[in-house]
Amino acid sequence: MRQAWRWFGPKAGVSLDNVRQAGATDIVSALHEVPIGEAWTKEQVHARKSLIESTPSDRTPLVWSVVESIPIPDAVKRLGGAAKQELAAWISSMEALSANDIKVICYNFMPVVDWCRTDLDYVTPTGSTAMRFDHNSFAVFDLHILQRNGAENDYSAADREIASDLYEAMGAQEISDLTRNIASALPGSTTEPLTVPAFRDKLEAYSGIDAPRLRQHLIEFLQAVTPVADDLGVKLTLHPDDPPRSLFGLPRIASTEADYAALFDAVPSAANGMCFCTGSLGVRADNDLPKIARRFASRIHFSHLRATTREGDGRSFHEAAHLEGDVDMVAVLRELLAEDSKRNKAESIIFRSDHGHRMLDDLNKDVTPGYPAIGRLRGLAELRGIIHALDAKALA
Repeated sequence: MRQAWRWFGPKAGVSLDNVRQAGATDIVSALHEVPIGEAWTKEQVHARKSLIESTPSDRTPLVWSVVESIPIPDAVKRLGGAAKQELAAWISSMEALSANDIKVICYNFMPVVDWCRTDLDYVTPTGSTAMRFDHNSFAVFDLHILQRNGAENDYSAADREIASDLYEAMGAQEISDLTRNIASALPGSTTEPLTVPAFRDKLEAYSGIDAPRLRQHLIEFLQAVTPVADDLGVKLTLHPDDPPRSLFGLPRIASTEADYAALFDAVPSAANGMCFCTGSLGVRADNDLPKIARRFASRIHFSHLRATTREGDGRSFHEAAHLEGDVDMVAVLRELLAEDSKRNKAESIIFRSDHGHRMLDDLNKDVTPGYPAIGRLRGLAELRGIIHALDAKALA
């Protein structure tokens, strides 16, 4: 398996030498500066690729092997195949990447909000900080800050009472922080920052779109892009919903084994694959991660390896250290390595240590939420250790 690192570019505070020192060989990146819906050009891709791969003679080479992500415009999620201009631009971006020999693309199909957290610096028992999704805080935002029409129907009387009490006790800064964390787009997301009024407008635009309709729009997207991807030798990897359940009354359609099975059955193209994210899928206790990895092994071209810890009744969770939490990482890696052993090197599964605790010197730095250098370095080292141990056992 090929060890990768998500890199947000030269302004992100983590240098390419930092990536080399972490032991990664592959870069996961994107042209975040290009507006959503606008086609990437061959020249733009080549410039970023040259920045990553033009290696000084005394440095270890790196390769840009995965794009995360080409954002899927909102129009495609709402209109499916009817969003012809947006689909054409997305395909053009894919062609620009292929022309530069970048053949794995990660994307998601989450409506309005991308990955969602209520707290970006939840203090763990070690003194490091992690990202957290707290159901009660989310209810505060939905019911009292966003004031979404019909939101009260999604919460029990007890939930509504707790949210009301929490909101009454919150100060202006706490409200502002919660709003920013949920509505203002986390770094690396594929959605744009939203004001509260704009958030309401976006939700209204999805009125009448249920799970079957959203799934059909994703199928129409895949039907449009996979023939081109097949011709180019590109693998598309759908990231799971994060968290893997409905938010704001919106449907989510990449949360379970059954969700992925339906998409693979509808669009059997070899280009139609998955990004196997253990953190996202692992939030649901009913997702058997080793079983999912085994069933869809041939569809897995990219993997995010991280762990989450479910809290209480499972509606709240926080990011755990990579070998802790509710993910059996050894069992997952055993499945991924079994699949990887069947492939040639060019088709090897690419993985990255996803997210990471903010710890040590990173506690005193302005770091990208979810992407501190040291926490991810610890995670990658731990994952690498498991891989070496499993490989050694297989050879014994």
